[in-house]
This record gives sequence, structure tokens and C-alpha cells, in this order.
Amino acid sequence: MSEISDSIQAKCLAFGDRIIKLNDYLLEQAASSTSQPSYIKHQPSRVPVHLQSVAALANQLLRSGTSIGANNAEATSAISRADYKSKSYIALKEARESLYWLELLYRNNYLTDVQFKSLYGDCEELVKLLTHRCKKLDNPDNEEKK
Repeated sequence: MSEISDSIQAKCLAFGDRIIKLNDYLLEQAASSTSQPSYIKHQPSRVPVHLQSVAALANQLLRSGTSIGANNAEATSAISRADYKSKSYIALKEARESLYWLELLYRNNYLTDVQFKSLYGDCEELVKLLTHRCKKLDNPDNEEKK
């Protein structure tokens, strides 16, 4: 693997780590805000609608945010140029999807301004790096596989 590929993978892993921690944080925050009143003893608690929403959004972000690095890792061990290109484009698509889920979480007040700006900025950096790689792969003059 090249230095550039190592650098991209390190950024993918760091972003994935942050997304996992964010997922845990969001679910913990949502769960702590849904405690049942003590006078209700024998009724099973229903999952509140807002917990369903944040759980669904967080899960989508967890899936796409960790998939960036998984697909990038697959690209680095591709068996052909076409395979490398395909996995690189999938990683890019997952990064763009992650931007979407971050935006939705922010617009619905599940992320603070600071959380959103930091995570969104990191994800935008991945999008730029992966876009640059994909554009190079589309250039027919570029014979280099990786």
C-alpha cells in the first residue's frame, strides 16, 4: 500500500471510530431521556417515537460511516483495476451518504453545532480525498492501479 493509501485508510478508521462513539452517545442520550414515571409499575414500556427516530438515523450513519473504511480497505487489496475502481467509488458513495445522515441528525437537533461541524468536516475531507482518487482512476492516461 502507498503512503497516500495508508493515510486515507487511517482517516477512514479515525472517522469510523468517531461514528461508533457518536452512535453510542446518541442512543445513550435518547435512552436516558425516556425514563418511565415511577408510578407506572406493570406496564411494559413502549419505545418512544423520538428514540425510534434517533436510533434509525444513528444506525444508518453507523452503517455508512464505517463502510467507508471497509470499502477503502477492499480497494487496496483489489484483484484488478476495475475492482479497485469499483471499491473506491463505493467508499466515496458511502462517504457522501454519511454527509446526508449527519445533516439529518443535525437538522433534527440530535447533534450540537460543534459535533456537526467537526464530524461533517472530517467526512467532507474523506469525500475530497476519495473524489480525487476516483477522478484519477477515470483518467485513461493514468495507468497506475493504486
